[in-house]
Amino acid sequence: MLELDRVTAGYDRRVPVITGLSLAVADGEAVGLLGPSGCGKSTLARVAALLHRPWSGTVRLEGEPVRDFRFRAPRERRTRVGVVFQQPRLAADPRLTLRDLIAEPARAGGDARGRAGGAGAALGDRVGELADAVGLGPALLGRRPHEVSDGQLQRACLARALLLRPRLLICDEMTAMLDASTTAALVALVEDYRREHGAALLAVGHDRVLLRRWCERVVDFPAAP
Repeated sequence: MLELDRVTAGYDRRVPVITGLSLAVADGEAVGLLGPSGCGKSTLARVAALLHRPWSGTVRLEGEPVRDFRFRAPRERRTRVGVVFQQPRLAADPRLTLRDLIAEPARAGGDARGRAGGAGAALGDRVGELADAVGLGPALLGRRPHEVSDGQLQRACLARALLLRPRLLICDEMTAMLDASTTAALVALVEDYRREHGAALLAVGHDRVLLRRWCERVVDFPAAP
């Protein structure tokens, strides 16, 4: 599904964050990426999510090399990957209601069709279905990020990541800011999605116990030199 081959990346050309790292996630596999804060896990996750271009190395998605990243990547390729970040308040547009936040990936393509099916009514049905699945009642969908808790906002961000039915889900410290009950609920939702759709998972974190319970394989991430 995903293959990162000898990837080097960073933000300042003088100081790479990750150097020559490789990682593979097979179809339907759940892989945990374990490492301490500041070691470069999130940078690798952004490369895997096609949001950050590596300086060198190769990224393959479903066997095909990825040549374009961020908005330059073809929509049909970008929508194969869903991503949930650690800090939902930095990942959510504060002007949007939770309903519009969940629908954002479909509307970002210029229409309401995407792979969510049908036209506007079907998109609304899909948003409602996902909101119900992540435990967001109708009353919450009209609220904006500042009007809900971190846990409620992260639930909406997970629903957004699942909207277009990605084949690979990347969870970058998804539960780091959440309490134990919300963590358990979101992990269960991801597992339900994977069972239903056969999707792969790359879970990034520093909690070895959680990753071992969640994933079939856990990879220790080396710190950048």
